[in-house]
Amino acid sequence: MSANFSTDAARHYLLELQERIVRTMEAEDGHDFRRDAWVRPVGGRLEGDGLSRLVEEGGLLERGGCNFSHVKGRQLPPSATAHRPELAGAPFEAMGVSLVFHPRNPYVPTVHMNVRMFAALPEGREPVVWFGGGMDLTPYYGFEEDARHFHASCKAALAPYGDDKYPRFKTWCDEYFFLKHRDEPRGVGGVFFDDFSELGLDGSFAMTRAVGDAFLDAYLPIVQRRRSLEYGERERDFQAYRRGRYVEFNLVFDRGTLFGLQSGGRTESILMSMPPIVKWRYDWHPEPGTPEARLYSDFLRPRDWA
Repeated sequence: MSANFSTDAARHYLLELQERIVRTMEAEDGHDFRRDAWVRPVGGRLEGDGLSRLVEEGGLLERGGCNFSHVKGRQLPPSATAHRPELAGAPFEAMGVSLVFHPRNPYVPTVHMNVRMFAALPEGREPVVWFGGGMDLTPYYGFEEDARHFHASCKAALAPYGDDKYPRFKTWCDEYFFLKHRDEPRGVGGVFFDDFSELGLDGSFAMTRAVGDAFLDAYLPIVQRRRSLEYGERERDFQAYRRGRYVEFNLVFDRGTLFGLQSGGRTESILMSMPPIVKWRYDWHPEPGTPEARLYSDFLRPRDWA
């Protein structure tokens, strides 16, 4: 490992990031997050520990969670080696912070953020370390000001690490958070990267920290602009319908969810990302000219927001 990176340094940063985000969101929400520490004993399929922080029926958040986990396993699951077949079967160490916030007010978008580190430990070879992460915004009612602010925050966080990073990771996010079976983006995107090590250990870790550190500045101004807007049953009903797309993506396509379930991770923590109230309808389409239709025509397509 390099002089500036170690698994201890990564763990310290991730726990501090989780605490900073939870403390800020508790102040915004007005309710404390539940604290659920867990340990996986040595000798099982997975060993390690984690800390789940969750609020349900809060003042701002109908459901929101911010999890830290640090696990070691005997064998990388298929979802982790899809792009690295030479590491299939290797022991591994993984740690990260992952959050999903589902606000009650339909005018406040759902948000996801994740930063993580993987180390594959193939026998007789040097460890292979890589990073991943990003953040993305899923509005139910679109506001151009919000989407532009969110993307501008992502772009500014990545700017010190090369002019190519934001456009690359923005495109990656648009392609990744896409429901192929519906030919539809999940939201307005953000940035996403995975299997990243091209800046070396120190540089790649620094870039990953920059993404994590940018989250609150990217999301809080949107929350504060929209949380007091009045809404009724129509807006709540549409929110519940659109949340169904979130569930479909997480259960069918999301690599983090699949990794957690395939590796024998803690189910309650893995499925923390699910919204509390969801609806599905058969072959439903919004009426032309409505705010609901505008989400599809103006927001649920890739755009150069920044």
